[in-house]
Amino acid sequence: MKTHPAVVLLLFFVIGYGSSENSTTSRGCGLDIFPRYVYLCDLDAIWGIVVEAVAGAGVLTTLLLMLILLVRLPFITEKEKKSPLGIHFLFLLGTLGLFGLAFAFIIQEDEAICSTRRFLWGVLFSLCFSCLLAQAWRIRKLVRHGKSPSGWHLFGMVICLMLVQVIIATEWIILTVVREKKLACSYEPMDFVMVLIYVMVLMVVTLGLSLFTLCGKFQKWKKNGICLIITTFLSVLIWVAWMTMYLYGNNELKKKDQWNDPTLAIALISSGWVFLIFHAIVEVHCTILPPPQENTTNYFDTSQPRMRETPFEEDIQLPRSYMENKAFSMDEHNAAMRSGGFRNGSLGSRPSAPFRSNVYQPTEMAVVLNGGTVSTETT
Repeated sequence: MKTHPAVVLLLFFVIGYGSSENSTTSRGCGLDIFPRYVYLCDLDAIWGIVVEAVAGAGVLTTLLLMLILLVRLPFITEKEKKSPLGIHFLFLLGTLGLFGLAFAFIIQEDEAICSTRRFLWGVLFSLCFSCLLAQAWRIRKLVRHGKSPSGWHLFGMVICLMLVQVIIATEWIILTVVREKKLACSYEPMDFVMVLIYVMVLMVVTLGLSLFTLCGKFQKWKKNGICLIITTFLSVLIWVAWMTMYLYGNNELKKKDQWNDPTLAIALISSGWVFLIFHAIVEVHCTILPPPQENTTNYFDTSQPRMRETPFEEDIQLPRSYMENKAFSMDEHNAAMRSGGFRNGSLGSRPSAPFRSNVYQPTEMAVVLNGGTVSTETT
């Protein structure tokens, strides 16, 4: 009985310690979570959870599309569908990187995180827009000439265009962090946007070239051009929106420190889902779609030659003598009926058939109609 007060005091101590620990942690997070990962589970700052969920769904969708392409790769035999497979994989890889980079803006920044943000933002977007530019060039060739550029040309074009942004981002980090000894996180929003000018040029050129994919005689490739135009146009709108908020909107609302990271994270996942829905899924579907059967007759295709629509008499050539005798017999019979018939047992001049200019010899049919003899008509 003397131990009861000690147990009660120990119980109150544990409860008090737990309540004090919960008061210092965020709502929805565990007790052992590091402070830098707090936005991944903090219910008070729910934007991190939403971005995390949407980015995670994008990662799974992108991996599924890449798996589908790998599985169906041996069954793709058409040259026009096989040549862009390299840039399709690069585009999916860039989109996967955009979703992964969104997590870097949910985690609280440090020197490593800031360097990753500054370098990968422009490089990943340049990879995606380079793939879209190569795709626009390919569709333009298909619509106009029906032939696609080789896969190595498309792949090399994308790599060369992306390397330009890699050089720009590397030089920016070296000049600001290594030479000037500044912190990786201490940069102005305008500097961040100015480094992305090359990506904006790629985006505008892609939009302009994609408009020419609607001009050509091969109609079946124009739907790919329409999806490419929609993808690039929506990307331009997203970039205008996030740059406006990042440069001016957050300062006007006095939410610069609180809203800069959410603005950039939302821009990443929005661009990623636009790339998936309007381009990646459409291209993967068109690539794995089996070619139409060549031996199947399409009765609704007006380009196929039709059967010759001619009268039956043109196919069966009747003897000329039979046709002439048949015409003469009918005319002679009609003339006999109008004149009251022929007289039997006498030979004479035969009345000529009306409306005919040729004189024909009597036929067997005429003899039968006259009763077996050829008669002459008396006046």
